[in-house]
Amino acid sequence: MNKSKDVEAWFGKCENPLKREMLRAREIILSADDRMTECIKWQTPTFCYEGNLASFNPRSKQHVSLLFHTGAQIPGKHPRLQGGGDTARYMQLTDMAEVEAAKPDLVAVVKAWCRLRGDRPAAKPKAAAVKKKTKRS
Repeated sequence: MNKSKDVEAWFGKCENPLKREMLRAREIILSADDRMTECIKWQTPTFCYEGNLASFNPRSKQHVSLLFHTGAQIPGKHPRLQGGGDTARYMQLTDMAEVEAAKPDLVAVVKAWCRLRGDRPAAKPKAAAVKKKTKRS
């Protein structure tokens, strides 16, 4: 599991009443795929692999709120992802029982994201940056 010291420190200071549920959601997300990492962006834990997957909304006190930044692009059907706009999706989990019930959905979202991002073709090097090796006589 790719835990970050910065995120550990953030949770050490976190006073959210749903901190325990947030920690469990974090564990599920990071365990879903070895490529998933975390960092602090926008002053909150953010989960990443080849781009930002999701961030906690730390101001939410009634439920664990995860913002999936480009959730509309995640392939497959993910019924727990809410929202109908062109870009973002949300997932709200009210208590530990709901976090546990959402585990299969969270794992499916992470796996779909990692497949989507991992299957992208690698960037081609710019022509000026590529040097041909020549054989000297």
